[in-house]
Amino acid sequence: MPISCGLCEKNAILKRPKTGDALCKDCFYHAFETEIHQTIIDAELFKRGETVAIGASGGKDSTVLAHVMKVLNERYDYGLNLFLLSVDEGISGYRDDSLETVKRNQQQYDLPLKIVSYEELYGWTMDKIVEKIGLKNNCTFCGVFRRQALDRGAVLVNADKIVTGHNADDIAETVLMNILRGDVARLRRCTAITTVSTNFTE
Repeated sequence: MPISCGLCEKNAILKRPKTGDALCKDCFYHAFETEIHQTIIDAELFKRGETVAIGASGGKDSTVLAHVMKVLNERYDYGLNLFLLSVDEGISGYRDDSLETVKRNQQQYDLPLKIVSYEELYGWTMDKIVEKIGLKNNCTFCGVFRRQALDRGAVLVNADKIVTGHNADDIAETVLMNILRGDVARLRRCTAITTVSTNFTE
């Protein structure tokens, strides 16, 4: 027998692990977007007139982030200037498809897009770096370079803040890694809503 949505009479399509509520699609969207809006207001994340770069990888997390930021900015009149910021690491057969997704998101959400590349910023692609250092630790190099590339891209477009999308699995993995490393300082930062990098808040 179908389970009814806890907020309306429609059939529920999911049960939220966070609250245990059974919700239909429309009510889930509304609850999800309302919670994000409340977090933005409670944490005072933005100020009217700010330029906000949305880190866009072409994956599901950043695509949802772009959609939600666009919807909430219009629904609640935040007065933000939004644009998509994407990084091309120069990894053959990996980034090409996701960059095409980012370009489709640009058209779908009608947001400006800036793509910065490792080759443009550092004079190296990840493929060239791997040729020099091998596969060991290449993910560490790439992660550091990508974060710096986002910061540099934000400077190029005069962004005040950068927002990035992460799911609960991402956060859990980061917390566990920092616990295993005994890195208390990073453990504190990795669960914060905002972090400071150079002159930017992410």
